[in-house]
Amino acid sequence: MTSLSPTSMRNRFNYQVVSVGDSTPDLLTPPSRATPQGGYPQSQRSIRASHSTSSLRSDPVPPSISEKYVLPLDPREMPGSLLSDRPEADDALHEPDPGRDHRVDKGGSIISRRGFMNLGCLVLLVTGIVTLFAGYPIAEYLSRKHGSNLGGFGLGGVNASGQVPDILGNWGLIDLDTPDDVRTKVDYVTGDTWQLVFSDEFNTEGRTFYPGDDPYWEAVDLHYWQTNNKEWYDPRAITTRNGSLEITLSHEPEHGLEYTGGMMSTWNKFCFTGGLVEAQVMLPGFNNIHGLWPAVWAMGNLGRAGYGASLDGLWPYTYDACDVGTVKNQTIGGEPHNATINGDAGNGGVLSFLPGQRLSRCTCPGESHPGPVHSNNEYVGRSAPEIDMFEAQIGVDGIPGDIGAVSQSGQWGPFNYNYTWFNTSDTLYIPDDTVSRLNNYRGGVYQQATSVVTVTDQEAYEFNGAKYTTYGFQYQPGFEGAYIAWIANRKLAWVLHQEGMAADPRVEISARPVPQEPMYLIANLGISENFGFVDYEHLQFPSTLRIDWIRVYQDPKKINIGCDPPDFPTAAYIKEYIQAYTNPNLTTWVDDFKQTNPKNRLLDQCD
Repeated sequence: MTSLSPTSMRNRFNYQVVSVGDSTPDLLTPPSRATPQGGYPQSQRSIRASHSTSSLRSDPVPPSISEKYVLPLDPREMPGSLLSDRPEADDALHEPDPGRDHRVDKGGSIISRRGFMNLGCLVLLVTGIVTLFAGYPIAEYLSRKHGSNLGGFGLGGVNASGQVPDILGNWGLIDLDTPDDVRTKVDYVTGDTWQLVFSDEFNTEGRTFYPGDDPYWEAVDLHYWQTNNKEWYDPRAITTRNGSLEITLSHEPEHGLEYTGGMMSTWNKFCFTGGLVEAQVMLPGFNNIHGLWPAVWAMGNLGRAGYGASLDGLWPYTYDACDVGTVKNQTIGGEPHNATINGDAGNGGVLSFLPGQRLSRCTCPGESHPGPVHSNNEYVGRSAPEIDMFEAQIGVDGIPGDIGAVSQSGQWGPFNYNYTWFNTSDTLYIPDDTVSRLNNYRGGVYQQATSVVTVTDQEAYEFNGAKYTTYGFQYQPGFEGAYIAWIANRKLAWVLHQEGMAADPRVEISARPVPQEPMYLIANLGISENFGFVDYEHLQFPSTLRIDWIRVYQDPKKINIGCDPPDFPTAAYIKEYIQAYTNPNLTTWVDDFKQTNPKNRLLDQCD
């Protein structure tokens, strides 16, 4: 910083110098005024500083810039030119003149070139503002590719490589609580080491499964009329407690029914094609009282359990051929004759009451079908097949006494003659026939079953031991080398090879593949006399099905998860017919949903 000498300070400011002998009154006397050096007259009341005649130096001090341009505070002391009332050059800009304005504006009407230009500018301006703040956001929203709120492809979507995004928190496909030592597993059939692709340990307390509550599971709110169930399925019957999923069946009236139960699934949220599914389970009730119907099972994503219209013509088919197996009742004009005899004894011996495979290989070109197509441009036969991990029952054919057991089955359509599949030593394997026996039930007019019943751990029941045991199924989809294997009590219970479902010339149908559709998981607890005798007197309510965990493994060379795989797509078809998948009151495709079945070229229906 530059310092100033006393002399320079004196040059910057004017000082009134007072001698020591001056009296106090002299200090109050105004200083004498001199004419400024700039030659400008100075008014008596000017606020510009003057230099004193009693300066320490006798040389004049020039005025500052501020002295030159600061106006006096009193207007009367301002120069006369600044207060003149004479006209100025710009006065016309500020004073209206009706005569002049009329001449210039041609009467002032907006119907003129200038008026139209002004109006056009306003319109253009308003249009631009509306487009920017309303039109653009609306156009951007309408052109955006919206994610499905049905969850299909897994939470957040599955990309073309089958990858699922990581999600913060415990919301990924693999539960963070799943122990590291079970994230791989040696499979039960080939002995290969498989990789965990999905798990739910149910450790979080108090989970609920109403629509939108969970990324993978959703409970239904409906009556499962298809099997004449006695209960209403209500989401409030399902929760998590003490590290397990709990589905409770209670003797509480709901929607005019006497009981309340629960069913939930991963439909259109998590699906898999091939692999091993296991669940650690405590069965409800007692190990010797008939009537409860707990189950864990899987179904193809094109059909939603409990929604009749979506299942009509798709369940329980697993078929990719164009022949009589795709048509109503498995007959055309009463042929083949074997499809009309030795079938369901309760329905006059008729083999099938199925309505025909709605999405068959016989579908005419251009008809509504989810695709894809074979190399010869025929559609791939599509369906909603079913594989049951277990359905608990009491009693095993050939083993005396009322003993706890599970039925482990595959459901098929179209049907073999007399519902008898080719269960030879090459197609059927039961490691221990002292605890596992072929089920005497083979089917009826609405389904064919391949089933084995296995004795369970008698202490893995709610009111008998309260322990858990493991059930599961492992399968390879398709034809060659395909199979389904079931697990009970942590051991292999039985194996069905695809050749057991080979073509049956007796009823003129082709081979049925092990399900190739993307499958989703279902767990439920209900009560129905369709499934067997119900001992209402001795059943205890409430009764609860508990699942400690559920896990899905796949061969690391064959990872296939997602509900819309390219070789068996489902998303577009479900979206097109979404009411069939969301309205449980639509029970049939044609009569209730008012849709038409695709034309069938086998029936000469193509244009």
